[in-house]
Amino acid sequence: MNQSRILFFALVLSFILFPCHSVDSGILSRIDAMVSFTDTDFGAEYLIEKRDPGGSISTSKVVMFRRDRSRLFLVLILEPSVDTGKGYLKTGDSLWLYDPVGKSFTFTNAKERFENTSVRISDFNASNYAEDYRVVAQSAEKLGKFDCDVLSLESIQDSAPFAKVKIWVSRENLVRKTEDYSLSGLLMRTTAVPTYQKVGGRWAPYTVVIIDNLKSKLISGKVEYERTTVTITKPSLRVLPDSTYSKEYLERVAR
Repeated sequence: MNQSRILFFALVLSFILFPCHSVDSGILSRIDAMVSFTDTDFGAEYLIEKRDPGGSISTSKVVMFRRDRSRLFLVLILEPSVDTGKGYLKTGDSLWLYDPVGKSFTFTNAKERFENTSVRISDFNASNYAEDYRVVAQSAEKLGKFDCDVLSLESIQDSAPFAKVKIWVSRENLVRKTEDYSLSGLLMRTTAVPTYQKVGGRWAPYTVVIIDNLKSKLISGKVEYERTTVTITKPSLRVLPDSTYSKEYLERVAR
């Protein structure tokens, strides 16, 4: 057998043993673009309801302002009353937590939980899959009524919220489900986005349901997980003054 035929059979064997899946390199950018507002500000109210395993429920309401082109956001807690005026401010690479009682700012990490819920502070950021991750595998799957591309992602930035992520993306390039993993492959949380709302020419989630896979209890023989439901209402594309994204603004509105 000549050398060219040997090479041909070796290539055929390699495709049989290690099938190649085509990866769409531009899909992460399209996902980001569908839910980003780069030509204006985005604001909304978030109703955050956390249900602990066993049934205890706590609720908070916040208002969030975001300027995607500058990667700024401000989150101000409205309820419960004990936390009114508390806020988070992201400017550049800095994330500040404001305490209105002590009238003080402290550095915090976007990977931290938001007010002890399953929400992470990074969830208030603009979608940034294209810069934070790379696609390592892609397949197709039916998720309820949605035909989805399933993408396995690995982080390429230390600042990425999770080391590994698996996302289900519908044909409209909207993320319908995510699974967030640690570097070792431990499933940390599962998120579903069953409904979106049209805002201008883009989309914003309306309902987000987050299951914390690290917080569970055995209740009546069944495993229950901490569950946080976020409802996003009153979306606005009004351009805000630059001063909104400042420590001075947080101090002023917290009085």
